[in-house]
Amino acid sequence: MQLDSKVNRSGLVATYIGGPTALFKWDGLRLLTDPTFDPAGTNYVLNLYTLKKREGPAIPPEKLGHIDAVLLSHDHHFDNLDRAGRALLTSADKVLTTEIGAQRLGGKAIGLTRWQSVEIPGRDGRKLRITATPARHGPVGGDRGPVVGFVLNFTDAPDDCLYISGDTVWFDDLEEVARRFTVTTAVLFMGAAIVPRVGPAHLTMTAEERRVRREGFPQCQDCAAALFGLGAFYGITRRCSKRVYQSVPADPLVLAGAGSGKDVSVSAHRTAAGA
Repeated sequence: MQLDSKVNRSGLVATYIGGPTALFKWDGLRLLTDPTFDPAGTNYVLNLYTLKKREGPAIPPEKLGHIDAVLLSHDHHFDNLDRAGRALLTSADKVLTTEIGAQRLGGKAIGLTRWQSVEIPGRDGRKLRITATPARHGPVGGDRGPVVGFVLNFTDAPDDCLYISGDTVWFDDLEEVARRFTVTTAVLFMGAAIVPRVGPAHLTMTAEERRVRREGFPQCQDCAAALFGLGAFYGITRRCSKRVYQSVPADPLVLAGAGSGKDVSVSAHRTAAGA
């Protein structure tokens, strides 16, 4: 994975692991998105279709180190929480997810409603605030169940927010995220996922939804659009090809496939040459 955009002012480091899974290290805190750690070749037999995992994680769960919080967009799909990922949840300090997901998971899971926040203590007395944001996993009347996104910021730096969309399409409620927060870094799940046996509508954002960058987050210095999980699962297709993503030169994009497992610094503003 290559991440050339320099978009965040406070030393955020991201490690892309694969699928929807990434480790964010921010001022001493370690945060993991949608844990998927099953090996390549794992099958998930469902009522209407079978998913097969094509790619394993770049880092095995036992080498992750301490996790302060898991940011789980939803618990009810194997491509966002697989079996090994579910086992990992017990070792994290907190698991933040949907209300219904927390009820199903129990243990350390905390269910959040939209705009509800929790705070995690960091070093030197700092506190990281994590706020649940709206998300819709598909079209109106055909979404795939409750999901949640997240905005993160330190309480002493309200003008430096990280937005993680989770599995959502672009819809009007996301504009409220930009109105409420100064988003300087946006990690958007833009794989345009489609499950043909479910229907033709995309279930996550598409590259054509360019207003996500230009209109949705006008205060964003730079937005990293992460094509999480491209080709990671057989049975889920991606409508937007790599060529489509590269055709949007104004938006610096991260085309993430299998995951590199390497740390990528996400820091400072756009360079003059890239502005």
